[in-house]
Amino acid sequence: MRLNELSPAPGSTKSRKRVGRGIGSGLGKTSGRGHKGANARSGAKRNAGYEGGQMPIQRRLPRLKGEARGRHTVARPKNYAPINLSDLAGMEGDNIGLDELRAAGLIRKKASLVKVLGSGDLDRALTVKVHAVSGSAREKIEAAGGSVEILES
Repeated sequence: MRLNELSPAPGSTKSRKRVGRGIGSGLGKTSGRGHKGANARSGAKRNAGYEGGQMPIQRRLPRLKGEARGRHTVARPKNYAPINLSDLAGMEGDNIGLDELRAAGLIRKKASLVKVLGSGDLDRALTVKVHAVSGSAREKIEAAGGSVEILES
């Protein structure tokens, strides 16, 4: 095969419309634009919301007033830093609060909320001061003789 023998696949190309070349061509006279109207004129453009003279959707709908207009706040879920019981079991001391967790490197310095989860077991009594505790973690801490204090978030 040579470069001069290359051609598109049969049926893949169409010849362009040649408008305004006499009425016998089928695209003469109005050149496929119909009679009169905005699109028959040269330079005619429609804006994005134009609906052929019908009242546009942005004018049919009522204007929003009050809270729905502009920016408004949305309730966001609280993000807790998770701590497992297995992490607490490896720590020293009986009283465990946010400062002890930061010192052990289990939470970030700026972590605002901490939740204890029930993965792992405890073998000693601990007093845990955190923002939230899962049900299974609370049961395991109290079964080991410890207690849980919930801090205000």
